[in-house]
Amino acid sequence: MIAIPSMSGHRVAVLGLGKSGLAAARALIHSKAHVLAWDDNQESRDRAKAEDVPLADLMGEDFSTITALVLSPGIPHNFPEPHEVVTRARAAGCGIIGETELLSRADTGAAFIGVTGTNGKSTTTALIGHILHQAGRNAQTGGNLGVPSVALEPAGPGGYYVLEMSSYQLELVSTLVFDIAVLLNISPDHMDRHGGLAGYRGAKERVFAGQGTSHTAVVGIDDCHSRGLFESLKSRDGALTIPVSGADKAAGGVYVEDGWLVNDIEGREERVMEMATATALPGSHNAQNAAAAFAATRAAGLAMPQIRDAIHSFPGLPHRQELVARIDGVAFINDSKATNAAATARALDCYHNILWIAGGRAKEGGIEALTPYFNRIRHAFLTGEAADDFARTLEGQVEMTLCGDLETAFAGACDMALSESGSEPETDSDATPTVLFSPACASFDQWRDFEARGDAFRALAHKRAGTNDSGSTENNDLHHNEAAP
Repeated sequence: MIAIPSMSGHRVAVLGLGKSGLAAARALIHSKAHVLAWDDNQESRDRAKAEDVPLADLMGEDFSTITALVLSPGIPHNFPEPHEVVTRARAAGCGIIGETELLSRADTGAAFIGVTGTNGKSTTTALIGHILHQAGRNAQTGGNLGVPSVALEPAGPGGYYVLEMSSYQLELVSTLVFDIAVLLNISPDHMDRHGGLAGYRGAKERVFAGQGTSHTAVVGIDDCHSRGLFESLKSRDGALTIPVSGADKAAGGVYVEDGWLVNDIEGREERVMEMATATALPGSHNAQNAAAAFAATRAAGLAMPQIRDAIHSFPGLPHRQELVARIDGVAFINDSKATNAAATARALDCYHNILWIAGGRAKEGGIEALTPYFNRIRHAFLTGEAADDFARTLEGQVEMTLCGDLETAFAGACDMALSESGSEPETDSDATPTVLFSPACASFDQWRDFEARGDAFRALAHKRAGTNDSGSTENNDLHHNEAAP
């Protein structure tokens, strides 16, 4: 467990006792801080009490005597309106931070790599950690991906903390400067929590805060918002700024051209590898993820062959275009992490003849942005709160069935796919159906989180594969940590 000597003897409040809040409380107790912890949910308080975490109703505390309020990222501190405890702390001049900020104050001697973006940050974070680990470096990977920052093992001098950073988490960092900061893309998301796109973009840009000439900024240029930020960063003195792209040439950066990953950081336009050989990274979005991971690990001093070999061996992550089964030639893809249209667009772009399972609690804008991909969809099976709205968007363009729940949608898609595939296994082709579970929605109408939703899809596919005598499964058997919602 990480020790934070600077917090020893201080009174520190913790609000929110989910995964990150409990980790923060444990680390502070370990660091001999005087902890006052609270959660508005009784079950969360009971779990914390069972772990001997000291509880105190923070509405009754004097924040002028408290050094910091450690806030769980899911609790609003600005928009749509701040939590009452946040308002009290702010009025007393108490600092409001997140648990990742605690790690930055631990003075571990390790370097920090931060990864953010609307989509792709989990895969890129895991890929960077995998590359560093394969190269023999001590790389602790976590943050918004699985293990909270302060629950990671000490990395020590020469080691790395590779942290996925959500927009919520970045707003709660005050002194941490990332040695290598990666921003993949920006598209509208979490507008209610940031007061609009400008606030959301501002939160994402904080990954580059405080960087100087000894630091590296890796910036995706495949969307207009990130491209504008790259131009702004490039034009001022400071960190080495490296552009990355999965679709276009990026002079002085890393990009994919004609199916090849190309390194131009040193100005030599060296071909690194054919992306088709990285089977866990399909599509142009994953090409950008690979380019960003290459740039980050090259900045960390790794040699090109080390990076190339590690990209080849990367197994992928659960719930992110995860091949969970293949039955009679039909691939079943679990992309439950696609909680917005931009993420689903990346999946739709990778397949043809798609039997698409979608729906849940819709994000702002619905699926209008997916119109260019409708010609890839053979039939849509719609579930959850968004089903009626999605049906109106698809009407006249895509055949569809309103299913209500995932089990019904899976049964319909599976029956349709297998009725077309025949009894003999087929090779992958544009003619072979693909059952793609890419909801383009949040999960909270019917599921605890996207992991539970994806686990349910995987279980349905495995059950069907196990009862189909002529079918075979090709399971990834991944055991990576999964991202927090």
